[in-house]
Amino acid sequence: MQQYFITGTDTEVGKTYVSRYLLMAAASAGLTTLGYKPVSAGGVHIDNQLVNEDAKTLQQASTISLSISQINPIAFAPPIAPHIAAEMENTSIDIETIDNGINQLRAENPDVILVEGAGGWRLPIGQGRYLSDVVKHWQMDVILVVGMRLGCLNHALLTAEAIKADGLKLKGWIANQLCDQMQNYQQNIETLEKHLEAPKLADIPFGQPGSDKVLSQLAKIFG
Repeated sequence: MQQYFITGTDTEVGKTYVSRYLLMAAASAGLTTLGYKPVSAGGVHIDNQLVNEDAKTLQQASTISLSISQINPIAFAPPIAPHIAAEMENTSIDIETIDNGINQLRAENPDVILVEGAGGWRLPIGQGRYLSDVVKHWQMDVILVVGMRLGCLNHALLTAEAIKADGLKLKGWIANQLCDQMQNYQQNIETLEKHLEAPKLADIPFGQPGSDKVLSQLAKIFG
């Protein structure tokens, strides 16, 4: 069973978009898949159940069918930092719930589990803890989504340093082009290739969902 944690250089850099791509690539290679969103913030109530759009995307992209509460066991309605949403609801983010959730997914025995984080690497979850602490406990390899925009070099390098300092392996990074005209795009890519101590796994062009070329690049991760 291959298991990867998907983090990003910041919020709104396309973690879910890339995670969906990765699940599609694994499925195209004939592998069974499950996506997991342990903590989410921002959702709507559907049939008396809070549904986060990112979690729904992972659910729909997985080859094994599970309920939204299994894919996303901890969900908050306000689109704000999860630990603040928890405080507003007079509750806490329970690590045991997160652990139990991934163990349920493992019990399905998929070939691939992708865990999508929230925000960036060092996401607070309350009581002095971070979501990265959970990933450290799992000893899970990490895939970094680099949102290609001004500032991404600093964010990518600092995130990679933090992952390494936590004793985890950065499996590689994926460049996600957030707009069609980023200035000096290729020079930024080359700088990341030079300074990041992990391979570039794919370069996802702006506005090309489902690109066969990208799917082929990403499928190699699972080979």
